[in-house]
Amino acid sequence: MIQDIYPHIYRNEYKPKAPQKESFLLIYKGREALLKESEEICFPTFGEMELYDSALCEKCTYLFSVDNQSFYLAEDFYGDIEGYCWKDAEMFRRLKPQHLAFAGITGCQLHRWYQSHKFCGRCGRKMVKDDRERMLKCEHCGQMEYPKISPAVIVGVTDGNRLLMSKYAGREYKKYALIAGYAEIGETIEETVKREVMEEVGLKVKNIRFYKSQPWSFTDTLLLGFFADLDGEDKITLDKEELALAEWFEREDIPITERNISLTNEMILYFKEKKNIDI
Repeated sequence: MIQDIYPHIYRNEYKPKAPQKESFLLIYKGREALLKESEEICFPTFGEMELYDSALCEKCTYLFSVDNQSFYLAEDFYGDIEGYCWKDAEMFRRLKPQHLAFAGITGCQLHRWYQSHKFCGRCGRKMVKDDRERMLKCEHCGQMEYPKISPAVIVGVTDGNRLLMSKYAGREYKKYALIAGYAEIGETIEETVKREVMEEVGLKVKNIRFYKSQPWSFTDTLLLGFFADLDGEDKITLDKEELALAEWFEREDIPITERNISLTNEMILYFKEKKNIDI
């Protein structure tokens, strides 16, 4: 999956410090990231970019490191730079190397959070960055804000040798996926599994088993993957606002259309290749 970057090591401890010449800058404009014009991911360095902005150091926020390489968010930097171009963040699903793709989309999640929490939601004053932890605080009323992480489930509904697969309605992503949805306030994650399956395809499930989790920065989400057995009738009642289609596939007929970058795809591959998925 995209976060599996071994032998590289991701370190997310918040240790604010001034950037060095070789530090990577993550620069975003809406859904786009500034990258070198190349077939592989290459981020600009602080040394390159400070030539264009003498106040750049004050605009940089430490994010994390990968191995010994530090990554900074450069806010309010939108100029066009020779040799670099703006690319949609969706390309982090495709481009290599993977450890830089993971860094790029993780930085994009933090960028969205910083951009959407510039002002206090309680009193309207400007928020400031804390110097000990990744948190924004209001010095007027004491309001504190931490990065947004939304828990959601991915559910592989199985019936013997069959797996239920679906396609989203009204989304850019047109490939097969599994049942998915966000947890609601006041419910356990297991209740989320049952509710989402019932809401989207009208089926009951039992024997819910946790498979694996994944940070999915494309949607500010922590994904929790489960397999669950069909409980009762297999007739699908489709929620057409959420899904374009849903259908049962025999294990040998399951289509695979994306490399193993997401939890959804890994779970599909896992079922396709395993005769026994008792976890």
